[in-house]
Amino acid sequence: MYWFATAAETENKANNESIQDQLMNYFQDPSRWMNMLGVIVKIVVIFIAAKIVIKISKRMIQLMLEDREKKHFKLDARRSNTIGKLVGNVITYTINFIAILLILSQLNFDLMPLLAGAGVLGLAIGFGAQNLVRDVITGFFIIFEDQFAVGDIIQTGQFKGTVEEIGLRITKIKNWTGEIHYIPNGSITEVTNFSINNSISVVDVSVAYEVDVDTAIEVIKATAMQVYENNDNMVKEPDVLGVQSLGASDVVIRVLAECKPYTHFAVARQMNAEMKKALDAKGIEIPYPRLVTYHRQEETETA
Repeated sequence: MYWFATAAETENKANNESIQDQLMNYFQDPSRWMNMLGVIVKIVVIFIAAKIVIKISKRMIQLMLEDREKKHFKLDARRSNTIGKLVGNVITYTINFIAILLILSQLNFDLMPLLAGAGVLGLAIGFGAQNLVRDVITGFFIIFEDQFAVGDIIQTGQFKGTVEEIGLRITKIKNWTGEIHYIPNGSITEVTNFSINNSISVVDVSVAYEVDVDTAIEVIKATAMQVYENNDNMVKEPDVLGVQSLGASDVVIRVLAECKPYTHFAVARQMNAEMKKALDAKGIEIPYPRLVTYHRQEETETA
């Protein structure tokens, strides 16, 4: 029995010495320490690079939003801040995720199962919420490409009105009669924006053939200039083109007036009213349909 105990103790002592030797060899290996130092340096570089990229990306987003605010219509400040923070968070999460993958690869982790799982999860979410993803992506492009802004008058499909709100998923358009249309951004494929460039007001004034054309044109010019001086929506002096057409009973004189975006209808209404007053004051007849009735009375012959 004593011999067996002594043999076991000797074997355990030898095993302990072997483990200690392995540990000593492990920690005393210069190449291993160099590899560990290289991995640590790479992890630090990846971490610092990720922070720098995030900071530069957020600064670029801020500059883009400031540039959008200098355009024809300023976006709502709360909306700009919300979108800026949202995009900044998305970029931060994406870059941090990439940095974590790079750090794990430096630590010799197998990334294939993780990437495969993320790919399957992304496909499941994509197939389950295709319309939602499409609406969100389209909303981003609408905002950053400045296709239209809050307060613009636009037409998309059969809907036309003033933009009340631009969301990441839906856009609210208020019709001129008061209805609010909620349109998913993904269904906005074509947009006509009436609020970017100046509009042209076209006014056709009809006078009778008996009226002297030159006199009528002078009266129309003077009246158009008077409207221009009193209407802030007109950005340039109106242009009287002259005789536009010769109708069956009238001579049509055309006037063009450049106006602020989507104010040409109001300008045309005011112009028509002032033209009617001026022509009446000068005794210039505006032709209109007349119906003349002849009564014929037959004489009865007496026998």
